[in-house]
Amino acid sequence: MAVYDLEEQDQIDELKAWWERYGGAVTVGLVLAVLVIGGVQGWRWWNGKRAEDASVLYSAVSDASRAKDPAKAKDAIAQITDKYAGTGYAPRAALLYAKMLYDSGDRDGAKAQYTWAAEHAKEDEIQAIARFRLAQVQVDQKQYDAALATLDAKHPDAFDGVFSDLRGDALAAAGRTADARTAYETALAKLDAKSQYRTYVQVKHDTLGGASATSAAATPAAAATPAAAAPPQSAATPAGTATQSAPGPGTQPAAATGDAAKAAKGAGK
Repeated sequence: MAVYDLEEQDQIDELKAWWERYGGAVTVGLVLAVLVIGGVQGWRWWNGKRAEDASVLYSAVSDASRAKDPAKAKDAIAQITDKYAGTGYAPRAALLYAKMLYDSGDRDGAKAQYTWAAEHAKEDEIQAIARFRLAQVQVDQKQYDAALATLDAKHPDAFDGVFSDLRGDALAAAGRTADARTAYETALAKLDAKSQYRTYVQVKHDTLGGASATSAAATPAAAATPAAAAPPQSAATPAGTATQSAPGPGTQPAAATGDAAKAAKGAGK
């Protein structure tokens, strides 16, 4: 028994010596691990709480949008863009509010909201939608150079067609007919050959004069009945210039571009 007692005592002495040497580091490591785990859990809780609060404000803006009442959304949009700018709800709320302002005639207010959404959105598709609609308002206000600069921004490939189409509108309105035709041809090459939106772009291109390979590729029905392809009049398009301007920001411009259409439609809900 004495032998075992001595062995146990040696083990205890070795453990004490090891703890004296490494115990401080082990304690620090355990404390740091607890702090990291607690910090991660706290960060997740904080982000979840922010997202929940932002969703409530977004719902308020959405309700005001359905009621077409910008005044009702004013307080909610101020809070969500100030306190929750980093959430995905904020730029979407700004898009809704911008559309309300545009429809109510406040073009400058709409531009400010679209600009904010483009600058704060973390998703490329939301940025592209915001920039596209901002450029539409700029064209509507005859700020053609500003619109072209807005359309120069990087965007997902799915938006190439509608961006080129709007570029053509800005160039045509600015009197740069040849450049406008080129922009429309680029749009025609990018848009779905079977979409009505492409037929609308084809009509605008042909109105400027000059045939192209893209024109020849248009469907026989579109070539035979150009009147049927006339674009629907939008809030931003005077009746006399409907064939020269893009649909207004209240429309879904990406309706013929596959994934871009889904993105544009989703942002407006």
